[in-house]
Amino acid sequence: MPRPPRPTDAELAILQVLWEHGPSTVREVHDRMAGSRTVAYTTTLKMLQVMTKKGHTVRETVRNQHVYRAQQGKQQIQGRLLADLVDRAFGGSLSRLVVQALSSRRASPEELREIRRLLAAAKRRRP
Repeated sequence: MPRPPRPTDAELAILQVLWEHGPSTVREVHDRMAGSRTVAYTTTLKMLQVMTKKGHTVRETVRNQHVYRAQQGKQQIQGRLLADLVDRAFGGSLSRLVVQALSSRRASPEELREIRRLLAAAKRRRP
């Protein structure tokens, strides 16, 4: 099965709901998004139908209701999006991505600790 196309911003918003709350009906997705977006219920329904055709979601029938779930996990999608960004915007250079990220936004002390931990782990994995 070919990999689904890169999700749009609106599709990512729906995927965030499904990742956070798990399998959900259209009504549940729509209600959870109501605070951040102003769209009609029918728009949410159509988006989920399109996302299912694209391979981003799977629709199942549970107790006579259509329930949607994300086809791929959050880390899998984020990894694909990040790899695409690194290739397209940074010529494949991870260091240019990291330098730009750290230059454009202040990292919290917790984030800096996590970055240091990841760098140390990556260094240990190298032969």
